[in-house]
Amino acid sequence: MTMIVLDGRNLNIEKLVRISRGWEKVKVAPESLEQIQNARSRIEEIVEIGAPVYGINTGFGKLADTPIENGEVSQLQKNLLMSHACGVGNPYSEDIVRGMMALRINALIKGYSGIRMETIMKLMELLNKRVTPVVFEQGSLGASGDLAPLSHMSLPLIGLGEVYYKGKRMPAKEGLKRAGILPLDGLRAKEGLCLINGTQAMTSVGAHVLYDACNLHYQAIGAYAMTMEALRGIVDAFDERIHRLRGHKGQIAYAISASKMLENSQLVTRQNELRVQDAYSLRCAPQVGGAIADTIGFVRKVVETEMNAVTDNPLVFEDGSAISAGNFHGEPLAFAFDYLGIALSELANISERRIERMVNANLSNGLPPFLVAKPGLNSGFMIVQYSAASLVSENKVLSHPASVDSIPSSANQEDHVSMGSISARKAKTILENTRRVIAMEYFASAQAIDFRDARKMAPKTKPMYDVIRQSVPFIEKDDTMYVHIQRIENLLISGELSPKEVLK
Repeated sequence: MTMIVLDGRNLNIEKLVRISRGWEKVKVAPESLEQIQNARSRIEEIVEIGAPVYGINTGFGKLADTPIENGEVSQLQKNLLMSHACGVGNPYSEDIVRGMMALRINALIKGYSGIRMETIMKLMELLNKRVTPVVFEQGSLGASGDLAPLSHMSLPLIGLGEVYYKGKRMPAKEGLKRAGILPLDGLRAKEGLCLINGTQAMTSVGAHVLYDACNLHYQAIGAYAMTMEALRGIVDAFDERIHRLRGHKGQIAYAISASKMLENSQLVTRQNELRVQDAYSLRCAPQVGGAIADTIGFVRKVVETEMNAVTDNPLVFEDGSAISAGNFHGEPLAFAFDYLGIALSELANISERRIERMVNANLSNGLPPFLVAKPGLNSGFMIVQYSAASLVSENKVLSHPASVDSIPSSANQEDHVSMGSISARKAKTILENTRRVIAMEYFASAQAIDFRDARKMAPKTKPMYDVIRQSVPFIEKDDTMYVHIQRIENLLISGELSPKEVLK
């Protein structure tokens, strides 16, 4: 198995997913070891001198002015993890938590946090031996970092909390024992704060949503291409000259991709062949889809910057200074994930409008009502569109930005917060809803094409149709539809249903 080297500079979304979902192991770059040790030495000097420095020998939040005796510093860090582990709701999936662990290691090894090498290595040992802390989804304000979720992530380092090991949830002590891992004998000055003061929970959630959004957006172009064939759409709208005149890169790339997918199709039409122009959901797909692509590209830049950022507090520097500031504040991510959620909502929105055009005999250019041979006796795809419309409407509610909200905490010391973890989790729900809508568009377009002639499909769309037909039959009369929708959704999740050999 390959091993990914973390150096605090070069982690990207693809590497993170290889670690989180592919279970690849990690190691620290050799050049980071000296930086980690130097930062730790500066923390120990501060403790020895006794000058008050936030989180090292003081309380936390509103209690920052409360001094802590040297003999109580270790207990302070343990208390920090226990008291801040206030997460509620459902546990995050293991891939999200593994992503959090890798991201936290990547931030700490840059040498500005002051954590011990031993503590970093213990977190890495849990990651590499597949011991995953149980971390709850709710409880972060996204301002002093993701305090609650990162506390749950860190508790198993000292034998507290819960973990997943070999698919089973159990107390951390039991999981560590089964994996052959000894817990740390405690935490030293600032180490608890090093572990929990950061944005790694929201970053992990958002990075995984972004990875899946990149794939889904490309898969959605395939669904659109099949719908163009089902509705005998006009391909003149892809003329590259049109899109270059506007100049948006995503729009140009989308039009080129759609055009390539439909090359040599005998089902699509040209301007004035059957009608003058198409409705917006067909004609303006490059403009809408291109804007979505550009949004995904913007969010990627924000996320990958944050993946290699130092986000705890205080930070220690080579001259021995320790400065309290606010790199833990999640505002850049909160904005980005709200923006991503809006873009994904639009991906579902335009897809649902195309489903409606296929099932509506007044709009479908000759297809039977609700895509069934004997409508009336059979409802056909009537409620497929209902279900898609329901998901689209839910997405609209979820697209209200979390980042415009704030609520004071810690006796008003933390008086403006980002809600970034909420924006990330909303984006994840929107993504899942959108994937189901795209699955329904594939389902409907394959059915519609069977009323045309699948043999006339483009060479690049026919394989997608074939993948669907290997799992889902033509619906001749009413059937239990959710089974077929779920099968197509699973084909999207696995990547089996995706355009091939087309410019991404």
